[in-house]
Amino acid sequence: MSGSPQAEFDGKAFAAALSTAPGVYRMYAADDTLLYVGKAGALRKRVTSYFNNSPKSPRIQSMLSQVARMDVTVTRTEAEALLLENQLIKSLTPRYNVLLRDDKSYPYVLLTREEWPRIAFHRGARAVPGRYFGPYPSVTAVRETLNLMQKLFRIRNCEDSVFRNRSRPCLQYQIGRCSGPCVGLVAEADYAESVRQATLFLDGRSDELTRELGAAMEQASARLEFEQAARLRDLVASIRTLQARQYVDGHAADLDVLACAMQGSQACVLLLAFRDGRNLGTRTFFPKTNGEDSAAEVLGAFVSQYYAEQPAPQEIVLDREIPDAELIEHALAASAGRKVQLKWNVRSERAGYLDLARRNAEIALATELTSRNAQTARSEALKDLLGLSEVAKRIECFDISHTMGEATVASCVVFDANGAVRSQYRRYNITGITPGDDFAAMHQAIERRFRRAVEEGGVLPDVLLIDGGAGQLAQAQAALADLGVAGVTLVGVAKGVERRAGHEALVLPDGRELRPGAASPALQLIQQVRDEAHRFAITGHRGKRQKARMTSKLEDIPGIGPRRRASLLKHFGGLAGLKAAGADEIARVEGVNAALAERIYANLHGLPSPEAGAE
Repeated sequence: MSGSPQAEFDGKAFAAALSTAPGVYRMYAADDTLLYVGKAGALRKRVTSYFNNSPKSPRIQSMLSQVARMDVTVTRTEAEALLLENQLIKSLTPRYNVLLRDDKSYPYVLLTREEWPRIAFHRGARAVPGRYFGPYPSVTAVRETLNLMQKLFRIRNCEDSVFRNRSRPCLQYQIGRCSGPCVGLVAEADYAESVRQATLFLDGRSDELTRELGAAMEQASARLEFEQAARLRDLVASIRTLQARQYVDGHAADLDVLACAMQGSQACVLLLAFRDGRNLGTRTFFPKTNGEDSAAEVLGAFVSQYYAEQPAPQEIVLDREIPDAELIEHALAASAGRKVQLKWNVRSERAGYLDLARRNAEIALATELTSRNAQTARSEALKDLLGLSEVAKRIECFDISHTMGEATVASCVVFDANGAVRSQYRRYNITGITPGDDFAAMHQAIERRFRRAVEEGGVLPDVLLIDGGAGQLAQAQAALADLGVAGVTLVGVAKGVERRAGHEALVLPDGRELRPGAASPALQLIQQVRDEAHRFAITGHRGKRQKARMTSKLEDIPGIGPRRRASLLKHFGGLAGLKAAGADEIARVEGVNAALAERIYANLHGLPSPEAGAE
């Protein structure tokens, strides 16, 4: 190839030449690195949208700045485009696509195809002939299913080498969990019928199975085969009990519940699975988002890619609406050969399961973010970003919180190499400043924190984060200079465009600004510390404000001490309830007479107060 500079890619001209057919488009960098794979219902319209003058996110702007060429593949339908997109994302792992990374194989229940089938746990390549039921979210779910199958249908689970060399039945037969085919204690036809029934159950057709078993029970009873009828009765009762205990909304449910939690560009998708009304447990995924900060986009990509490889249930409940929901629903239905529904506005028990999935996704993501390995990687990245000589052993962050200048509180949170050190968090009630002056509040908080450290020889942080821009940073710098504190790396954390996470600017004392971007592990650590400082400050401010509002009016009334104040607030459930009460209602509170009740009522409503009488 020639060494001359490459001509800039003309996206508008390329898009104008495209057809309006559905298909898949691919964007490449100058070195032929695949940047992005996308699907389109109309190729010309979709590709044109990238190169018009409409606002683009920083992630998309970054991607488009690198595009050197594009190519497209036309498909017959949007559903075909969706499937092709998923295949290409999986095989080519483009830089800017959301990628579902999960190297672990899924556990299945295996029912072998042989003269005397066995039921077993299976993971890995499907090399053994037979039916594979699943995938299950966890090994525990498979174990529980196998345990249930043996109790209900008494199918063997032993390896063939053991099965062929038995001369007498094993313990599984003795405890009623196997019918003893190894030594001929069950007829081949009867064993085959048990296998068929187990298949119905695993297929989610337990209603059909119970109807069959009920009819067989009546026939056995009519033939006076009471022992067989009793066995069938117990089997039906066991299945009915299982259904009654685990059905969702009173019906046999075949559904997955999905929730996505995000912090910055880090995402967690949690899957809660139900099959035949049985709760099979949860499984968590941590997709690589490649800078994508929309939970809806991440969840949509997950649904497309996950169910392109795994059988979709009849119903998929989502914690939010996803892009191209109708198209994805159509493609999943076509792949499954039956109706598949995507839902996000749900009620009753499904809403309860969705809430459970949300909370567990948030917990799983928080656990992942605070794990030792992740914390170490982010700390190393922060060292490189700030040019530190070694990894920061202690990071502190200050934040200011108030409402229109009322109840100003400063928070200081502390992180070490393993994460948050909550025992060393501190709050500072800010006084003596002009209400709403964040600069003065920051100066006072820093001065109080570090004056004590200087006077008492306390520990100093390696990195001091200031929630705010150049103004707050300058106040912190001045406070440290006044105290003669040196050796602390100061960083201001200024909010990004439209206050979006991942777009923050890091302001340094020398005036430089760093914008590492959402994918930066260093920024993720800074965000984690900053968000914790913000939470701690807000909590303290709200408590201080609420206390002031609940007690100040009552404290000004003669005759109201701590005990009466507590009785009044407890009786009416707070100041709002007390203010809504009449004087006669207030007088019913223990320790409050009519005269005092009138005075309380007048004070709360801005009326002239009656003369204080005898209490």
